[in-house]
Amino acid sequence: MKVAIATDYGSVSAHFGRCPSYTLLDIEEGIIVNRTEVANPGHATGAIPQFMNEKGVNVMIAGGMGWRAQEFFKQYGIDVILGITGNIDDIIGKIKNGTLEGGESLCSPGGGKGYGIPKEDGHSHE
Repeated sequence: MKVAIATDYGSVSAHFGRCPSYTLLDIEEGIIVNRTEVANPGHATGAIPQFMNEKGVNVMIAGGMGWRAQEFFKQYGIDVILGITGNIDDIIGKIKNGTLEGGESLCSPGGGKGYGIPKEDGHSHE
């Protein structure tokens, strides 16, 4: 299984599309066998779900995400866990021991405007 975490300088980002990077975890039989960080490829409608699909991601973790982005991930068969906050290493610990619980998205449509990487196509619905 491959997990991606929206990352903002060591913490889970509240705005998945505007974070500077993503922490990618390859997990085999409950053990993390590889951990890498990749730069955000750019926040354009549908671009990040496609990028994650190309990376083989099965689960995307973030603080918040708009409904359109959630639909794009669903089209690729990628599960989304939202409402997550905290230090990346703490979240990885919860993933490893099976205690990570999602909740409501922490951002609303357009809520990330002015934060992090700007949206390239001008829409504010992700």
